[in-house]
Order: sequence, then C-alpha cells, then structure tokens
Amino acid sequence: MSGPLSGFRILDLSAVLSGPLATMFLCDQGAEVIKVEPTHGDIVRQMGGGRSGFSPSFLSANRGKKSIAVDLKSNEGVDLVKEIARTADVFVQNFRPGAIERMGLGYDVISAIKADIVYCSISGFGEQGPYAHKRVYDPVIQALSGLADIQRDRETGRPAMIRAVIPDKTTAITSAQAITAALLARERTGKGQHVKLAMIDAMIALIWAEGMAGYTVVGDEDKAAPQRAPDLVYQTADGYITAGAVSNVEWEGLCRALDREEWLNDERFNTPNGRVRNVTERIKITAAVIATQTSEYWLKKLDEYSVPCAPVLSRKELLSHEQILANQLIVEMDQQGLGRVRQARPAAKFSVTPANIQGPAPGLGEHTRELLADLGIKDRDIDKLYASKIIA
Repeated sequence: MSGPLSGFRILDLSAVLSGPLATMFLCDQGAEVIKVEPTHGDIVRQMGGGRSGFSPSFLSANRGKKSIAVDLKSNEGVDLVKEIARTADVFVQNFRPGAIERMGLGYDVISAIKADIVYCSISGFGEQGPYAHKRVYDPVIQALSGLADIQRDRETGRPAMIRAVIPDKTTAITSAQAITAALLARERTGKGQHVKLAMIDAMIALIWAEGMAGYTVVGDEDKAAPQRAPDLVYQTADGYITAGAVSNVEWEGLCRALDREEWLNDERFNTPNGRVRNVTERIKITAAVIATQTSEYWLKKLDEYSVPCAPVLSRKELLSHEQILANQLIVEMDQQGLGRVRQARPAAKFSVTPANIQGPAPGLGEHTRELLADLGIKDRDIDKLYASKIIA
C-alpha cells in the first residue's frame, strides 16, 4: 500500500453505504481497513444482483478491505473487536444512536482501550431531537433536507427524488474528510477524538450554497424564488446536449453560435442578473433553436465560441467517451463471485503517494483467521470460536 494513508489501520463496523463508502475512500488512499461484519454478512452483499456473497454495490463500497465476521451479540465477539481496536487508529460505526453503547463498543469504552483513537459515529439525524432514533434511508434524507423540493417538477410542483443515493454519498465524503482531518490533528497533538456525522447535517450543508440562497439573508425569506427553472438539457435533432452561459462573454458566444445576435440587446438577457431572473424564458427560446440541428452540429458551433457544452451521455456511452478514456478513469479487475468488473479509480491523484484500488471486495470473514492470529490467538482457540459460531 503506497497511498498517503499507508500505515493507518481502520476498524470499520459500518454497514450498507455511508460508512463503508467513507472507509473505502480511505482504503484507496492506503489505509488498512478491517470490515467487521455480522456472521450473516452486510445486507448489501445480496442486494442489486448479488451472488455468491457479492454484489456490484458491495464491491464498490468495500473494495480492498479485509473482512472479519463476528457475532457482536456475544461477549466473546465484542471482546475480539476490542482487541483489534487496540491496534487501530480509527473506529467507524453507523448504528442508530445508543446501539453501539448497548453493544459495549461506544466511544468511552474504545477510547479507554486506545486513548488516541479517532472514533467516527455516523447517524441519520444525530443524537437528539424527535428523529434521532428513527430508521433512515437515503430517500428520507432527500425528503427532509430540501433536496426533493429543489428537484420539484416545474409544471406540476411535485417534489422529486434524485435517482442516486446522494445523501449517503455526501455523508461518506464528509466523513472521510473529517476522519482525515482528525488524524492530522492527532499527528499534531497526540490526541484522538470523537467525530460525529449526521446524514441530514451533511446534506443540508452540501445544498446550502445555491439551494438555500434565497433563505440565506435573514428577513428576505419571502423573496425566495422556487427552484422551478428548466434543466439545462436541450433536445437536438438526434439526441441531447447541455450548454450554459453565465458570464457576458459566454452569453455573447452562445448568441453568436446560435445565430441569434439580437438577443445581445434584449434587456431581459443582457446582464447576468437579468439572465437569472428570466431563466425560464431564456432556456425555452434557446431550446427552440437547438432543436433544429444535430448534437454534433451544435457542439462544434458552441466549441468554436467557447461556450461550455457537452453531449448528455448514457451510462453505457460514458464508458467509451474520449474524455473518460483520456483520464484513464475506469479500471478493470477480477472479483470473486462476479467475474471481470469495472470500477472508477480514486479521483484524487497524488504525485508522491499515489492512491490505488487496493484489491477486490473480501469474502465474508475471509480474513477472520488471519486477523485473529495477528492478535496472538492460537489456532486451536480460533477453531473453538468457529465451532461456537462466534466467528465465521
């Protein structure tokens, strides 16, 4: 492992997506991640076309990790996790508030075992308030955070969900950054700490800059305009493209590319503020022109005038798009249970300590014996643990 986090050990008790994806980012950057699963496995192993204990979603959130399967309802299983925690730099869990404490693995317990541990707790809503103990999945956060309101249909006013688990992923990225920041603080001070992340907090923080712009100035809430502007997706004669013009230079380029120079003197559109205020009408008249020619025709014209633009690709098309290929973004590897698979490489490139996918996702309990042996537990005692079904 050569990444910037090489040498750090992360004990990951999280399941489903927000926690596992956070630790996967850290694993790609060189950390050793030990995934602690129940003896029946993380539920995501069987979701979305899973077979032989693997699914594409499980692979994408757990690649490169080591798996130990432990019955955390047993005292012996909890004790094993405590022993591994003594060797860890980071402890991650995303149980509902109170559950990890009842299990006997709360921050107070783990920090008493390893004083400088960075302990990250991920929850849906935090530890207080009427929603604190509710079950939560991504759509619940989309609904509560205002994200579904931002996606509201401009014609019917019906709120809509984004068809990707954005709150889960946003929480994962926020958690990974926070864990790294806490490790940096520990390097400087020698002290660990408890990092707490709520999905609702991460999501609202993400959408705030533009999604809550109308509610940023206290007292101006009544002036907030609904998010009803049409999407910047234009239908052409043979497909779809996107194009945007924010600055005056870009607007001038768009008008010239579309052969509509009269728009340059239109008082509705000749300032950035006017173009925002009259966004629906601006997009409608632009769409009417773009519909008259092919995607290739418009993309070439828009490029000539330096207007930001791109084709709207299908997910299949992006795999072979020239820019994706130039970035060498998609890599292939073998995954037990699935065969040859694709993954997106780590997005950040490090000039000295390169990040890399550390390997495929582990089988359930694949590294149980290895990790327990590293703790000094003898083979015959490990065999007894297997026989009693405390480990798998």
